[in-house]
Amino acid sequence: MVEVGSRPLLWHIMKIYAHFGVRDFIICAGYRSDYILDYFMRYRYAQSDVKIDLASGAIDTLGRPAAEELNWRVIVANTGEETLTGLRVSRIQKYINHDRFFLTYGDGVGDVDIAATLSTHIQSGKKATICGVRPSSRFGELSIESGIVTSFKQKPQVTEGWVNGGFMVIDTDALSQIPPGADVALEEGFLAPLSQRHEVGIYQHSGFWQCMDTYREMELLEGLWRSNKAPWKVW
Repeated sequence: MVEVGSRPLLWHIMKIYAHFGVRDFIICAGYRSDYILDYFMRYRYAQSDVKIDLASGAIDTLGRPAAEELNWRVIVANTGEETLTGLRVSRIQKYINHDRFFLTYGDGVGDVDIAATLSTHIQSGKKATICGVRPSSRFGELSIESGIVTSFKQKPQVTEGWVNGGFMVIDTDALSQIPPGADVALEEGFLAPLSQRHEVGIYQHSGFWQCMDTYREMELLEGLWRSNKAPWKVW
């Protein structure tokens, strides 16, 4: 819920998905789930003029704001404060009414083609598809030849190796691979066993992707947003 451009990062992630037609969201909440719930409970009022009858307590919105988000349907599921990611996803399976679903973390944004990830998943026939990204290095790189520094590269994009950037597609029936009640991490307890059976595909995203794990990364995203150069703003 840390904000970028006066909006929680969660909102930015949801806007990316909404751009590709997603309207139903399930949030695996835990720590500060009350804060997340309160944000969405008050969302309509925050986007509208509001009339409050102090005697009866009745609250009415005056007019309907044009906010696209009012078409969203959001489930805030309290999956436990200390629960690991695999069990969190397992606990919201009862709310999933489709053969497959999108899944992502709450700390990264990118100009990811959600439709392409879905198409890749369907064509592969795998149980899960992850979006592979090459994040920017946290440090500058040096080019060295014969003991001499020949160039400096300030925080370049990593060129070797891919990491899971979220923005995954999962077959719902694959969640049965998580033992009931097992408190496991998503990658180690779910994706790793699937990958050993060659059931995990990848959509390789070479565009922009950035997580927000540090204050410096928050400042980076905030600066891009304020300068109207936010690559993840695909809507």
